[in-house]
Amino acid sequence: MAASSSPRTGRPPGSPPNREAILTAARNHFARHGYDRATVRGIAVDAGIDPALIYHYFGSKAELLVAALALPHDPRQNVARTLSGGTDGLGERILREFLGAWDSDRGTLMGLFRSAASHEDAARILREFFVGEFAHRVAEAAARPQPELRAALVFSELTGLAMARFVLRVEPVASADVGTLVACFAPTLDRYLTGPLA
Repeated sequence: MAASSSPRTGRPPGSPPNREAILTAARNHFARHGYDRATVRGIAVDAGIDPALIYHYFGSKAELLVAALALPHDPRQNVARTLSGGTDGLGERILREFLGAWDSDRGTLMGLFRSAASHEDAARILREFFVGEFAHRVAEAAARPQPELRAALVFSELTGLAMARFVLRVEPVASADVGTLVACFAPTLDRYLTGPLA
């Protein structure tokens, strides 16, 4: 009598990969390695799938992170709109895009920022992704010296505003209208992106 084989675990042969399982593997992989050091191949190994399936479902590592974090917008898609008018008014366009994203899905972004404030893994993902995929691209397009410093300054200004307005609810910033915030913050963003730096 043939010995019975041990029961198989995992996904049944031939069954389609579970998209949520890929997202779970991606969240864990990003948490361990951060955004910069995470790889599509590594995520695929964790999920037990071919890397091509990640590209099929999500298109790229950046798009996979957007889906894994349930972000309402892909920051990279905002770059083209933000840069469409050149450098004139660039700070205002960045600010309006940023505040618009918070208005459209405050709960998701609130959770992300709160996690980043208390967990280094979340902070590293937020920092690497938003600086690298959004702020640095905008700073490079502005074609001024020191784009890395300019990107970091823009990121620090926007995250500080988000913490004060949405998380900590510091008044009168928390209840100020968008026009007031644009008048106060946009000139600073313009200087960070196109003005002289010390």
